[in-house]
Amino acid sequence: MPKILLVQGPNMSYLGRRQPELYGRTTAAQLDAQLRAHARANDYRLDIFYTHSEAEAIECLYRAADERVDGLVMNPAAFLFAGYALRDCLRAVPFPYVEVHMTNVEKRGIHSILAETAVGLVAGFGIRSYFLGIEALLGHLRAQPRAAARKRRRA
Repeated sequence: MPKILLVQGPNMSYLGRRQPELYGRTTAAQLDAQLRAHARANDYRLDIFYTHSEAEAIECLYRAADERVDGLVMNPAAFLFAGYALRDCLRAVPFPYVEVHMTNVEKRGIHSILAETAVGLVAGFGIRSYFLGIEALLGHLRAQPRAAARKRRRA
């Protein structure tokens, strides 16, 4: 069973209340419940971590590497334009990363400095971006050669 980590960056814990015209009315708790139901229905383990601190995000990712997480989905939120230390961490961890955004950040004129470390990026589909990102990550993990996956688990 794949082990997926979802990291939610700054202000994502305020979903449903923060700029609903951009992010909708689904609360963070409601999104978490939907994602956990998706994990149960699709046979993967999902851990969810919220942080407003880049240092905490970095610590979480290194801990995830030690715990042999198979992949990361992250909405970096405000880290996308200032998270240089987080970008260095993403380059170092041994698991694939899929970046998600609820809005089309490029359409809003925002460029992610973290995207270069990702295997892919999903943006602009509201909360569906999370499900699309997870599905993409699971597909990516399934496509990896078995030997590489075994080697990563032994490391």
